[in-house]
Amino acid sequence: MALQGRKILLGVCGSIAAYKSALLVRLLVKAGAEVQVILTASASAFVTPLTLGTLSKNPVLTGFLKNEAAGEWHNHVDLGLWADALVIAPASANTVAQLANGHCPNLLAAVYLSARCPVFLAPAMDLDMYAHPAVTENLARLRSFGNHVFDSPPGELASGLSGPGRMLEPEDIMRKLEEFFGN
Repeated sequence: MALQGRKILLGVCGSIAAYKSALLVRLLVKAGAEVQVILTASASAFVTPLTLGTLSKNPVLTGFLKNEAAGEWHNHVDLGLWADALVIAPASANTVAQLANGHCPNLLAAVYLSARCPVFLAPAMDLDMYAHPAVTENLARLRSFGNHVFDSPPGELASGLSGPGRMLEPEDIMRKLEEFFGN
């Protein structure tokens, strides 16, 4: 009930955990949320716009331009104002660094910098990346900006290593969003 009618922007970044974004979209829609997906270029190597567009019932945004010949573009400011929440899951080390330092190389980063809504990040990367001081500092910096950064649970990683770095499971992300909007 807490997500009924909510407008959720879901940013999907290049990580093997991107496959989990399909289930997250499905759960958000099932909960009554309107979902708009922004897919980074590297994420499309892991999950397709067709999959996420079918599940969200909205075209997936992959860049600034809608129709280059006609000069049509996806307005990052309008997207940032439209949303009740921006959820970035998975949030790769690259995207975390971009957002923490105000870099704006793609539509997702531009929307983040324009967003007035709460922002939730679910980091996903390998164990050593997640533990690296640069990533730890970037995640702390994002928290200091008022963003909600989900802790990465330990478990088996795609590399075969085991430890923290996994993306929080979609059901757990849903539970945290419901708790946030239920209050």
